Amino acid sequence: MTEPRPTVTSSPSSAPTPPVPLTDTQRRYRESLWIERILRRETVGGILLLGATVLALIVANSGWGEAYFGLRSTYFEFAFGDFAWKISVGHFAADALLAIFFFLAGLELKREFVAGELRDPRKALVPVVAAVGGVIVPALIYTAFTFDDGAEALNGWAIPVATDIAFALAVLAVVGTSLPIALRTFLLTLAVVDDLLAITIIAFFYTTDVQPAYLLAAFGGLAIYGFVAQRYQEFFRIRSTAAWFVLLPIGLVVWFFMYESGVHATVAGVLLAFTIPVRAKGGDEDGLGPRMGLAEQFEHRFRPLSAGVAVPVFAFFSAGVAVGGWDGLVAAVTRPIALGIIVGLVVGKTVGVLLATWLVTRLPGVALPKGMQWIDLLGLALLAGMGFTVSLLISELSFGQGTLLDDVAKVGILLGSLLAALFASALLLTRNRQYRRRSEQERIDSDGDGIPDVFDDEDAVR
Repeated sequence: MTEPRPTVTSSPSSAPTPPVPLTDTQRRYRESLWIERILRRETVGGILLLGATVLALIVANSGWGEAYFGLRSTYFEFAFGDFAWKISVGHFAADALLAIFFFLAGLELKREFVAGELRDPRKALVPVVAAVGGVIVPALIYTAFTFDDGAEALNGWAIPVATDIAFALAVLAVVGTSLPIALRTFLLTLAVVDDLLAITIIAFFYTTDVQPAYLLAAFGGLAIYGFVAQRYQEFFRIRSTAAWFVLLPIGLVVWFFMYESGVHATVAGVLLAFTIPVRAKGGDEDGLGPRMGLAEQFEHRFRPLSAGVAVPVFAFFSAGVAVGGWDGLVAAVTRPIALGIIVGLVVGKTVGVLLATWLVTRLPGVALPKGMQWIDLLGLALLAGMGFTVSLLISELSFGQGTLLDDVAKVGILLGSLLAALFASALLLTRNRQYRRRSEQERIDSDGDGIPDVFDDEDAVR
C-alpha cells in the first residue's frame, strides 16, 4: 500500500517546492509504518544475535574452547613507518564493530527527537520517565546485592540498566503481531531513551585517563564530518556510494581519536549520527516519503551491516563463557554479581518502569498512551529487562574482558535476559490473542483514503 502524502510539484530547473505540511493523521500513520518496518528488521537481527550467542556458548564449552579464547585474545597490528597500533579481536568487536550499532542507535535517537515521538514533550514524557525508572531501580538492586562483595563488584552497577533494542523488538514482533500500535511505539521510544541513558553512563562513568589532545582532535574531526554531511546532504542522498568514500574515512579518524582519548570509542558512533540531517531539503517534515532524509537513508543502508554483521560478531566474541559444567553454572549464578544482575533485569526493570510510569501519570493531564492498559505496560516492562548487547559491553568495561568477574556477570546477563524474555512472552501472547480481533478493525479503511479509520477516529476524538 502506497503511503499517502500531499502532492508535490517541482520544476526540473528550480529547487524542490516545499511540501504541504503533513496532517496529524498522516504523520501518525507514517510513523506507525516506520515502526513496523523497524520491527521487521529487528526480528531478523534478533535471530542472528541469538544464533551467534548460542554458537559462542557451544564453542566456549567444547573442545574448541581454547582456540576460541585464543582467537579473542589475538591482536591485530597496524604499522605505518614509526607508527604502530594494535588491538585484540575481542576489543575490536566491542570498540569498533559495536560503534556501528551505536551509530544506528544515534540515528534513531535523532529522528525521534526531531521528527518522532520525542518531538512532542507531552507524548514523550511517559516513556522517557519510564526509561529513567528502568535505569535507577536495577542499579539500586544490583548495588544492594553486591554492597558487601567489594569495591570491584560495585563497578558493575550499570550492567542491568540497559535494554537490548534488537532482542526486545524481535520478541515483540514475534509474540505481539496483533498488539496495538501504541505498545510498539511506547517500547521503541523507551528503548531509544534507554540507549541514550546507557551511552551517557558509558561516557561519564566508564571513561578513565582522558587524553585531552586526542579528545579535542576527535571533536575537530566530528565538526568536519558534520559540516560535510550537512553541506552536501543532497549529494550523499543521490549517490549512495559517496558516503563510503567521503564520510567513512572521516568517521574512522574520529573513532580512532575517540578510542585513544580514553572515552569509549562507541560514543563516537552516536556523536557522528547526531550530525546527520533528518529532513531532506524540500522533503516532508518527518524525514520519510519520496524525498527521504539522509538519516533515514543511512538507516536503510547500514542497518543490515549492523544487525547482520557487527552485533552478531560482537555477541559471538563477547557471550562465550566457559561455565565449567552444572557445578560451575550454579557457582556462578549464586554469586552476588550474577544475582544482582538477574534480579535487576527481571525485577528491577519491571518495578522501575511501572513505578516511574505510575508516578508520572499522577500529574494532571498525563496518562498512558491511548489504547494501552496497565497489564500491557507490565509486559513491556518485563521485555525491557532483556539487557543483552549493551549489558555485555558494560560488563567488559567494569571488570575487563575475559576475567572471572566478567564471566560471572555474563552468566547473569544471559539468564536474566532469558527469564525476562520468557515472562514477557507468556504475558504478551495472552494479550495478543485478546487484541487480535481489535487489530482487524484497525485495518478497516471505509472511506478509501489509504489511511485506516482508526487514525481518522483519533482526530475525531480530539
